[in-house]
Parts: sequence; C-alpha cells; structure tokens
Amino acid sequence: MEKVILVDKNDLVVGEMEKMDAHIKAKLHRAVSVFIFNTDKQLLLQRRALSKYHSPGLWTNTACTHPRPNETNENAAIRRLREEMGIDESKLTKAFNFIYKEKLDNELTEYEFDHVFVGFSDATPVPEPNEVCEFKYVEAKTLLEDVKKSPQNYTVWFKKIIERVLHFTEQN
Repeated sequence: MEKVILVDKNDLVVGEMEKMDAHIKAKLHRAVSVFIFNTDKQLLLQRRALSKYHSPGLWTNTACTHPRPNETNENAAIRRLREEMGIDESKLTKAFNFIYKEKLDNELTEYEFDHVFVGFSDATPVPEPNEVCEFKYVEAKTLLEDVKKSPQNYTVWFKKIIERVLHFTEQN
C-alpha cells in the first residue's frame, strides 16, 4: 500500500494516507514534478502509459511522483526520474512550488502541493513501459503552440505550469 504525505497549504505535514484514498477524498498531498532539458534546450516529454490509473496516454513532464514518508522531495524526484525514464540525474534545481486541485477521470481528484524541479541531461531515456509508452524532445515554442492547439493531449498539471517552467529556465 503506497502512502502519500498529507500537507496543509504551507506544506506542513498533517498526516499520511493511502494514495488512492487521497485522490478519492481530494486531500491535499505532497508531489514532485521533474522537467529535464537537453543541451539543445529541448524539454524531454513523456506520454503516460495507457495502463495508468489516471490521465493515461497524455503527454506530460519528464517524471512525477509523490514523495514517500521520510523521503525528501529532491530524493523523490531523483528516484522517480530513474524509475520512469531510466535517467540517473542527481543535479536537479528546485524551481518553485504550486498548489492545484483538479477533477480527473475515474472519479479522482488531484489536490497537490507540487515541488517542481528542473535538470539538464543528454542521457538516452530508457522508459519503464508500465509508466511511459512514448517520449520525445520538444522545443519550447513548438510545445507551447501544441498545448494551445491540442490541450486535451496534455495532463492538467502540465498545462498549469509549463509556461512558468520555461520562464524559470530562461532566467537561470
């Protein structure tokens, strides 16, 4: 049984809950999102596996997860990047946090305090097929145009933060 860390709006821990229960009951919980760029400044996107319990087949950021109890946000980001994309990248930069609440398919709600990390790597991804069915590198301008043209192809959290992530990378 996988647990998530329940937090308040200041990211202070208020408890733990089984992951599916947190999504069914719409409880605010901690998450991490990872965005990896290559040296050509292209973003590595993944398309979620068709077997995922929510948002299957949608394009999204390089990796994301929920930190486990007693796991730091950065360690969770590094772990999940390895698990989902087969990339060992230990130099991630914390970009920002944000909170979002959105109804998903399957009667679930994502209500997350998301810690966003950015990194750079030219490693060849080796995606885990149970997590990722496809990946691609995309230039920022092309990506933003496609998100506007075909928003139904992207996860809700990705659409909420992609412009902010790109702005962060331009400034750093």
